[in-house]
Formats: sequence, structure tokens, C-alpha cells
Amino acid sequence: MTDSAAGEVADAKEAEAEAEAEAEAEAEAEAEAETGTDERGRRRGLVAPALANLAIGVPAIIPLYLTYWLLTDYLPSPCDAFAPDPALSNCDYHTLDHAPVMMFLLAVTGALLLMALTAVNVLTPRGREDDGPRRWLTTAPLFLVPFLTLLCLAKA
Repeated sequence: MTDSAAGEVADAKEAEAEAEAEAEAEAEAEAEAETGTDERGRRRGLVAPALANLAIGVPAIIPLYLTYWLLTDYLPSPCDAFAPDPALSNCDYHTLDHAPVMMFLLAVTGALLLMALTAVNVLTPRGREDDGPRRWLTTAPLFLVPFLTLLCLAKA
């Protein structure tokens, strides 16, 4: 064989080896996506999504408390706007005075909370090829844990 023919054979073998390596890498990536393991063979767990949602839960205490206040103090208040005598209505006027501010704060902080939850649990995992939102959405209710913990401690 001549040098050019030998070079062509070597190039063909090299291209074939590269194609096989690419096929193997693709197969590994598909297996990784199906089995939920990372490149080192470790299984992706729920620790990172759980910690992220618990971290979101700390600032989420504010809108959750505002919701709790509106449901427990404002809604059951016995205020009668058309009472002939305000003394007869047994109304807590401080609750009435605070309600518009609390509702405004709830709208603002609630919107921020929803944006944070959507960004962390839906948008970020969809941006990664090796991860989907399923793991993240299963741990999403953990953002309630810090508020519920504080609520239980306050009632005790």
C-alpha cells in the first residue's frame, strides 16, 4: 500500500472509532436520563430540591402569615358596617384599619413567592437537559414547613 492509501485507511478507522465513541456517549446519556443517575453513577436524589424549597420557605413566612391573619382575624370579625350603634357591633376597629395594608402586602409578597416557586421548581429544571421538574415539584410543598413550624411553636 502506498502512504496515501494507508493514511485514508487510518482516517477511516479513526472516524469509525469517533462515531462509536459518540454513540456510546449518547447511549450513556439516555440511560442516565432514564435511570436518574449522574455521570458518576450516583442516583440523583431529592436533597437539592428539598433544600431549595425549604430555603424558599423562610421568606415565604411573610405571605403565609398574612394569609393566616386574613383568614383567622379579618374574615371572622363581627363588624357590622350598618350597625345603628358601633358599640353594639363588638367590632375590633384595629383589624379593620389594618386590613387594606395587609391585603396589599399579601398581594405583593404572594406574587413574589409564586414567581420564586415557579422559577425554582419549573423553569430552572426545564433549562437543564439532564433534569426535569418532576423531582422538584414533588418537594415543592416543603416551602410550608418553616411557617408551620413557627405556627406550632407560637401555639405551644
